Amino acid sequence: MKSFLSLVSLLLITGCTAMTQTNGPREPAPEPPRVSEEGDTCGASRVQDRVGRQFDEALGESMREQSGAGTIRVMRPGHAYTLEYRADRLNVRVDDNEVITDIGCG
Repeated sequence: MKSFLSLVSLLLITGCTAMTQTNGPREPAPEPPRVSEEGDTCGASRVQDRVGRQFDEALGESMREQSGAGTIRVMRPGHAYTLEYRADRLNVRVDDNEVITDIGCG
């Protein structure tokens, strides 16, 4: 009985090891979609000249007003965000120094 349990344990461990080793390197995530005139329901194309500028709340509010977006979301590195898509939302991505790196809808 002991040898049977040892054999079953060994098979389970071997199976788990084989499963983890078959996962090769993962492909990188696809690039986010670029803003086009048809898909620009948040008005991101109207504020693309802000890329490279330092973000602050006043700039964010002026971007929301000029773009005509319903809301604005500032996305910072290392933070978690919901995945729901809102066509009327302006997404502003900033780097660690609060410099705007990308502007899009979603």
